Amino acid sequence: MQIRDLPYVDPGLPDVRSGPGFLLWLGRRQLRGQLRSLSWGMLHFVSVMALPYGVGRAVQAVVEKSGSSLAVAGALLAVSAVCIAVGDTMLHRTAVTNWITAAARVQQLLIRKTSELGSALTRRVAAGEVVAVSTGDVEKIGWFVEAVSRFLAAAFTVVLVCVGLLIYQPALGVLVAVGVPVLALGVLPLLPRATRLADVQREKAGRATELASDTVAGLRVLRGIGGEELFLKRYRHASQEVRTAAVRSARMWSAISAVQVLLPGLLLISVVWYGLGLVGEGRITVGELVTVYSAVMLLSYPLRHFEEIAMAYSFSRPSARRAARVLSLERSARQDSPTDGAREPAGDLYDPATGLLVPAGTLTAVVCGDPDAAGRLAERLGGHPAEPDGLPSVLLGGVALDDRPLEEARTAVLVQDKDPVLLSGTLTELLDVPASGAVTAERALAAAESGDVLDALAQASLDNDPMKAPITERGRSLSGGQRQRLALARSLVTDPEVLVLDEPTSAVDSHTEARIADGVRKLRAGRTTVLFTSSPLLLDRAERVVLVHEGEVVAVGAHRELLRTEPRYRAVVTRETESEQRLVAAPRGPVAARFTKAGTEDIEETA
Repeated sequence: MQIRDLPYVDPGLPDVRSGPGFLLWLGRRQLRGQLRSLSWGMLHFVSVMALPYGVGRAVQAVVEKSGSSLAVAGALLAVSAVCIAVGDTMLHRTAVTNWITAAARVQQLLIRKTSELGSALTRRVAAGEVVAVSTGDVEKIGWFVEAVSRFLAAAFTVVLVCVGLLIYQPALGVLVAVGVPVLALGVLPLLPRATRLADVQREKAGRATELASDTVAGLRVLRGIGGEELFLKRYRHASQEVRTAAVRSARMWSAISAVQVLLPGLLLISVVWYGLGLVGEGRITVGELVTVYSAVMLLSYPLRHFEEIAMAYSFSRPSARRAARVLSLERSARQDSPTDGAREPAGDLYDPATGLLVPAGTLTAVVCGDPDAAGRLAERLGGHPAEPDGLPSVLLGGVALDDRPLEEARTAVLVQDKDPVLLSGTLTELLDVPASGAVTAERALAAAESGDVLDALAQASLDNDPMKAPITERGRSLSGGQRQRLALARSLVTDPEVLVLDEPTSAVDSHTEARIADGVRKLRAGRTTVLFTSSPLLLDRAERVVLVHEGEVVAVGAHRELLRTEPRYRAVVTRETESEQRLVAAPRGPVAARFTKAGTEDIEETA
């Protein structure tokens, strides 16, 4: 897989049982790239380790005053230098390719999981954790995947050098063959503690990232309740914990680095001390001693990759564990294969859990006293509840959404939650969504009463074209009402069989809200639309109003009828208090009765 071939057509089905299992799965999926990197790594490291032999031959040629031997040694050094340059260049190229392609595979898996779970993802996993996995964790996972091939190349090279020295000069080769494993394995006793400290640092850093992300997302609310200082103290405390953990981890890795400097130094001293004695005895030549000394000195280069792979694994393991946790999340029911012979999902929408029935082709308003319960019910109607709750699936035209392929279910039912996200780009790009083609962008914007939004965007556009005006990430340059209307227009353009809107006009004024209600009703005529709202303006224009109380449907009718006959409905819509309800229910004389009747009529007229 090359970078130019990204994205993957199919990133695969990952092993999410554990972090190490996920890393192993990634490595197997990139076996060809790993073998390519291993080959170039072997060329590079073996060429580096060939330099001592050339230097030793050159020294011996000078001692013997042999011009031909010196020329051979020079040619060997030149070939080694060329191979080092080519091997290093291609090793870096293939290693970076492995890094980027592994990171891209993880990101595609995360995007696929996000698309599958929808808004339920951030209800089951903190938004900050998702951000941490898709940014910093992805890089660390890619680092380990690409470091594996370089480590294997270095390990094979070390073994070849030890075997070569045993053949070339057995007397010193035995000393090197015994000492090198000590160098490679000398830091093993320190690695468990270093790994634990790295895990602690990553966990604390992840929590700090989650806290920062969630704080930024809720900054307006925090300012409204004066909670900035409280969350600032929490983040300051979390960041200090990260700093302390990082210092402790760095100290441990510094100790490991010191050991890896000390042990090779001791081996070099031993080789020189013993080698000089052998030279004095005439058992080896000066050139052979230089060769062995240079080889031992250069062995520190491939041996450094032993430390790197340990660090990469220590830092990537918690990252892989978090990624596996996110990727292991599943919907309440799998929708992997279509139901053979079943008709396309269409018709009445019915939720067996609450008894909510939405007749096909109607504009139905649903009133819930609890906004959170309304959000959960909206998610259920879309076939992706926040948590697997074991409740029966929502039916569309008598067919369970959970029995339908995910793509088909999402096409049939579109849910717009109360806080829709606008991605950065132009208005044209924002409205370029999968759609039936029956509703144009102009009609959708008109139904959403977005005229003033278009005027504002036209002023921000270079050529006075609102469709080409830039929209910042999450639409931060727009007001809350403007964002809501653009999000509503995007949903209307999609033109699904069933459109579920959760409080789509909570941030607009009453006059605009009334016009939006009329526009949506006209545009969605003949299509099924569900409005979760407590706004009298929207409720009065709905063809059917359903009251859901404590998880079940308790009343169905028209808005004005329910105002007169259902106290629980009136309490939600008019914000009537319990004392006011008792006052209305209490017996009254003729004057009080006339006053109460007139008050109710005033409420209905306002609605």
